[in-house]
Amino acid sequence: MRACATAAMVALHRTLRNALHSFSAPSSYALFGPNLPDVWIPRENTSPHTHFPETFQWSNGNGHNNAAILEGKPIAKDIKFEVAEDIRRMRSGIGKFPRLAVVFVGDRSDSHTFINIKLKACDQVGIETVVAQFPENCTENELLDAVSSFSDDPGVHGIVVQLPLPQHLEEEKIINVVSPEKDVDGFHPTNMGNLAKRGRKPFFVPCAPKGCIELLLRHGVEITGKRAVVIGRSKIGGLPTSLLLQRHNATVSMLHAYTKNAEQITSEADIVVADVGIPNLVRGNWLKQAAVVIDMGANQVKDPHGQGFRITGDVCFEEAVKVASAITPVPGGVGPIAISMLLSNTLDSAKRAFGIV
Repeated sequence: MRACATAAMVALHRTLRNALHSFSAPSSYALFGPNLPDVWIPRENTSPHTHFPETFQWSNGNGHNNAAILEGKPIAKDIKFEVAEDIRRMRSGIGKFPRLAVVFVGDRSDSHTFINIKLKACDQVGIETVVAQFPENCTENELLDAVSSFSDDPGVHGIVVQLPLPQHLEEEKIINVVSPEKDVDGFHPTNMGNLAKRGRKPFFVPCAPKGCIELLLRHGVEITGKRAVVIGRSKIGGLPTSLLLQRHNATVSMLHAYTKNAEQITSEADIVVADVGIPNLVRGNWLKQAAVVIDMGANQVKDPHGQGFRITGDVCFEEAVKVASAITPVPGGVGPIAISMLLSNTLDSAKRAFGIV
């Protein structure tokens, strides 16, 4: 169920949900859900989807065969099924379900696309959504009031502020108003700080980095002891991905616009993660023979074979596939898992609110 939330509707929404806030779950009601130990692990009782017969084996680097394709869609499908089953049991067991608030500003076509994907995924698993849309010229106070209202609303378990925001709105100020316990995107300073500090556990890990690690683990790729390069240091992708890789005891180098000899550093890495938003930046000659390549980019480029556009990654797939031992496709790699992680985070937030974790 969706609603377009004005300020009045937000207030009404809060009033209607207050009655659902206090309850105790049956002691026998045990639900799965990932916690964040010192090393991130995938959900329990799930079998890895992999193109390899057993655990991933690092190639001998002869370069004669194309890389194995690390598909994300089967993993995302499994996670969505697990979340949907959990929500079904939640509804039947305690009569409650998760609710996600989505806040976005303006009419960017890419933002609309991403939001529609998220809303559709929520519908598929049984997460109720509330949408608050604001015009491009809305004031910062209007946006802050809406986000604060959702943060205070016990009937809302997760909040997503669709980025980027228009330039006249201070992004960090808006994100800081989101309750850390409802910050299912994992961008709040409290969550990012706890992710960075060894031994701490954030309420949530950003969805795309969490999906990146989940993909590696479910495909059986060994991380401990490997040299990893993360190209890009955004708070949405590169930075938290590097922190998660470090939690898995990889030796991590983070490359950015001011890095010298980026190609040489990348060529020494066993695992390469690209998240810069530049189509085909990473070429085949950047890569070490038999490296594992995770492409987190999603760039819209003109299709040379047609009139429209297509989505491509930050890695030149046609070249990299001949050098790497394994590589994610774009689309169809990290992206689908990232959406599933948003669902998982929202479910975990609801379980915490309902006192069943």
